[in-house]
This record gives sequence, C-alpha cells and structure tokens, in this order.
Amino acid sequence: MKRRNFIGKTIWTVLGLSAFAGIYTWQIEPFWLEFVKRKMPIRYLPDKLISKTVMQISDVHVGNRFDYNYIIASFKKAQEFNPDFVAYTGDYVSYENKEQFKQLDEVLQYAVKGKIGTVGILGNHDYGKNWAEQHVANRISNQLEDNGITVLKNEQREFEGLNFIGLDDYWGLNFNPKKVMANYDSTKSNIVLCHNPDVCDLPVWNDYRGWILSGHTHGGQCKAPFLTPPLLPVKNKKYTSGEIDLGDGRLLYINRAIGHLWQVRFNVRPEITIFELERV
Repeated sequence: MKRRNFIGKTIWTVLGLSAFAGIYTWQIEPFWLEFVKRKMPIRYLPDKLISKTVMQISDVHVGNRFDYNYIIASFKKAQEFNPDFVAYTGDYVSYENKEQFKQLDEVLQYAVKGKIGTVGILGNHDYGKNWAEQHVANRISNQLEDNGITVLKNEQREFEGLNFIGLDDYWGLNFNPKKVMANYDSTKSNIVLCHNPDVCDLPVWNDYRGWILSGHTHGGQCKAPFLTPPLLPVKNKKYTSGEIDLGDGRLLYINRAIGHLWQVRFNVRPEITIFELERV
C-alpha cells in the first residue's frame, strides 16, 4: 500500500507540474515583459549624447495570434523610461489580411517615441504573405511614418550626431545593403539596424565597426536552460539573443522580441532593451 500510495502521489505531482508548466508557458511568460538595460559604447560619440538612451523594440507582431492589448500596455510602460532615441527593428504585424492594418493603427497610437529621434526598419512579416507583397510593406511604412517613426530602407538618418543606418529586410523584396553601406561615414557615431542577424555573415559591411541591432529570432521563444533553442529562423545558430561580439569590431545585439508568432514562451521572456550611450 505504501508503494502504491507513493506511485499515486508521484503521478499526481508530475501531472500537476506539467499543468503548471503548460499554463506558465502559455499564459504567464508570453506577457512577462523584461526591460533589459545595457551599456552601448560608441566611437566618436558627441559629448552631448553621453548617457543618453536608445530603446530597441523589435518584433511587435500585431495580429490575431495573441491579445495585442498586451503590446499597448507594454508601450505605455516603455514610455515611462522617456528614451532619447527609439529604434524599431521590424515585424510590426503577423500579416494575414487587411485587418492587420487597422490593428496596427490602433497600436501605433501608443507607439514609443524618442525625445531626439525615432527610427525603424521593416522585417520579413511586413512584406505580407511569403514576404512578397510590396503593397503590404508600403502600407505599413506609411502607417509608421504617419505615427512619427522614420522608416529607413537601405538609408541612413542622423539625429544630433547619432547616425542610424537602416537595412531593408534580408528576406523581403528590397534588400540592398550595399546601397547604404558603401556611403556610410566611418568617422560618425553609427548604429546599424538589421532585422535578420544572418546578414552579419554577408560580405556587405564595408569594414563597418560598431553596433548592429537585430531581432527576428525571438530568442527561439522556448528553450531548455543552458541549451540552444531548438527552433531558430536563422542559418547561423549562434545568433540566438543578446550581445554577440563578431570579432571584427562589430557588436551584434539580438533582441528577444516584445511580441510572438505564437503565444508560447519558456525561459525566453519578451524584451525591450534600453541602451545607455557611452564613448569608447
């Protein structure tokens, strides 16, 4: 009887833990936003920008796959940090149909904007189905611009001495990094925005030295402790999340995403990153 009771209790304990893990992965962690604070040393940074902040928001994924009121609430929390710059690194929607345009308009009313500058780039999902619908990318770009977000499509824009270089999406229709990287000024304080970190392995960088802010991976959304996530939408599986020194003067930061493709996360909390600028 004692053995039978032990086995029974063990089974119920396992079932209880499994149920809790399922609820946690589905209902808790996907909405447990973390504000990650990091230092960002940059060459040639003007004195007036030392200690200013750059907030990175990535992979918003407005759509029908989770309650996007969570995004609105997260934006409101992010606004309390009063960032100097805000950089959006792509995938504003999980596109299915025109409904996402209305949903995005609703969310963008609460978009976080920097006191000095606000920029963004497109991700693959912003190109619609099969990443091949230019009209979807055009519509989303216009919505972002109408809400104070400067969209960079293989372009650069300087704000008070900090130059943002924005690459269009690797999987989209207009990927042309050489267009802008051939003309960047290496004596400026530069930050590159590049949705898909696989671009870091392409021969397009023209001896660039500095920070690259990416998203796209969501950190894998689920992973066992101390192990690489089993599912990553990149060729280079070392590109998971966080800061990666590329060993040639480039520092890559991969944001874990604020939104999700599917409402499930385990050991990979959603993230908004706040960088404090320093001079190298």
